[in-house]
Amino acid sequence: MLFCTGFVTLWLCLVGTGAASAAETESPAQPELRLSLHDAIEAALDNNPKVRLLKEQIQTAQGIADTSRGALMPNLSGFVNQRNQTVNLATFGIPTNKLSTLGLGSGGITDPFNVFDARATIVQNIFSMSLIQRWRAARTGVEVASLEAEIAKRDTTATVALLYMEALRAEAAVKAGDANVELSQRLLKLAQDRKKSGVATGLDVTREQVHMENEKQRLLVAQSDRDSAKLNLIRALGIDFDVRLTLADELKLVEVAIQAPHDVLAAARENRVELKAQATREKLAALSLSSVTSERLPSLNFNGDYGMIGLKAEESFATRSVGVTLSVPVFDGGQREGRVSEGRSKVRQESIRMKDVSDQVTLEVRNALITLASSRQQVAVSEEGLKLAMRELELARDRFEAGIANNIEVTNAQTSVARARDNVIEALFRFNASRVNLARAEGKLETLY
Repeated sequence: MLFCTGFVTLWLCLVGTGAASAAETESPAQPELRLSLHDAIEAALDNNPKVRLLKEQIQTAQGIADTSRGALMPNLSGFVNQRNQTVNLATFGIPTNKLSTLGLGSGGITDPFNVFDARATIVQNIFSMSLIQRWRAARTGVEVASLEAEIAKRDTTATVALLYMEALRAEAAVKAGDANVELSQRLLKLAQDRKKSGVATGLDVTREQVHMENEKQRLLVAQSDRDSAKLNLIRALGIDFDVRLTLADELKLVEVAIQAPHDVLAAARENRVELKAQATREKLAALSLSSVTSERLPSLNFNGDYGMIGLKAEESFATRSVGVTLSVPVFDGGQREGRVSEGRSKVRQESIRMKDVSDQVTLEVRNALITLASSRQQVAVSEEGLKLAMRELELARDRFEAGIANNIEVTNAQTSVARARDNVIEALFRFNASRVNLARAEGKLETLY
């Protein structure tokens, strides 16, 4: 059996385990994948489809920014043309009587002749505030895409951490179910022995058998829930389903420093990427609006060409053309004003969203603090409840062994123990889930692993 303690060697272990299994049997068993919370998060950040898609969106935004920058750069092109043509000189306004003196017919059509033209042209935008603002907006779009990718990474981290906790809870429930079944088997053996001794009745044995079958049913449900929880975790990791997942961590109580709400809120406002991303979206909307309004301003362009032209390549002569174009927008049918109105509305929308995001961050921080404090107390109460339930079971079993009472007290105590175990598992899960939610609300998910 091979074990992996880090994700760096994860797939090497998978391949190695699969190869070893294939050598041992004709039908290779599923390779084991042993994951800690740290390994699970690292795997998700590398393989989760949402994270990978947002990385591609950064490349898309960068391409848009490069295109916008290209509009401000020189546009240089060249061509070589060799053609044979005829020309109707009458179309140039030459009188018909003049054409006859040139030896042309009444139509003014020349004889065929060759033209060779090799030329390079350049177009350079000298000034256009609209294009400049459009480029700045595109660069801000890259920042937005990068921040959104970071948000996706953090959301994925929190989601995987919660799914890992749910899988730990499901495994703890299976272990508790095994313990409950084992306890029922021991108490059933006790009832059968007491019946043989003539102290207990067949009803006592049957009652314990019914209780044991109920515990077996609960165990089967717990096993099914565990398998489903692991499948959900594998799906979030973005890896192959054909693995046997083993969780390296345990569901337990860990030390968490108590923080004042205003300190946590201050840290959240400093660290939460959602706030930074929304502020950048506001900037993007403002720059996009400025790009449209700047279309009202004149723009200046330089145009030039240089080349060789003649009847043949060897008989060509250099010619050039240089010019500056000043464009002044006058009226476009109201299209620009419509886009300005649209842009102003988008700026207002982003401002509204900023308030909503800020309120959401505050809500998440306060909820996380409340649930963390409550779940910490629940763990202490549930552990004390389990101790009392075990004591109750011990006393009931002693009374049954002494023949003072039947095993109704025993089965009732068993039910209390099973419920107390479930309470401990649920309290530990709520505590660890609260840790994850608080770390996410505060923008410090890296403290989890």
